[in-house]
Amino acid sequence: MKLPDFSDLILFEDEDYVVINKPPFLATLDERFGGAPNILRLAREQYDDIQACHRLDKETSGALALAKNPEAYRHLAMQFENREVKKVYHAVAWGVHDYDGLRVERSIETTTKGKARLAYKGKPATTLVRTLEAFARHTLLECQPITGRMHQIRLHLAYLQAPIVGDQMYGGDDFYLSSLKKKFNVKQGEEEQPFIKRFALHAANLTFARLGGETVTIEAPYPKDFRVLVDTLRQYS
Repeated sequence: MKLPDFSDLILFEDEDYVVINKPPFLATLDERFGGAPNILRLAREQYDDIQACHRLDKETSGALALAKNPEAYRHLAMQFENREVKKVYHAVAWGVHDYDGLRVERSIETTTKGKARLAYKGKPATTLVRTLEAFARHTLLECQPITGRMHQIRLHLAYLQAPIVGDQMYGGDDFYLSSLKKKFNVKQGEEEQPFIKRFALHAANLTFARLGGETVTIEAPYPKDFRVLVDTLRQYS
């Protein structure tokens, strides 16, 4: 994977914060096995004291906020803790669903090996889910996590029987174009590849208060793989 130039990822910047459009397949912070490139390492090539204020899963793309100084970091960390940051995600889910501000409240606990599960004794977790667009066999959903549990949106959508496309960990099969396109031909000797090579989840926008108190909302455009997936589903619906 060719590493992006950090400057090309920036959506918003002031004297305290940088908000980027995180590409998929790049971790926010060091992973357990270290060494691999990540967003924070790229950012620190340009800003000495920068810190990530939250994280997105490696495969998730979209709006990610970083703080340039300790005061800014504390200010945003408190907003996350008090659930004052508004995070909106878009997900392409299996199945045709009509949700209008559905509230999912199911507790989550982390298990070993980087997985989580719904569990009665887990930590409370709440997600608001709304249908943006329905296709022939899929739905584009807007998900607003009120809490910030591990894999929360992925688990809550799986609970609704609307697993995210490509999220095999939580029941979301890969999507193949041949399932929609009648005359789809694969070259001889080649195997058909999944249409999107990750789970289809994107952090579409982020709203928080700057150090001066004014609120800012940053929109993150879809990356190419997510955009082409939505456009293709639209075409065949």
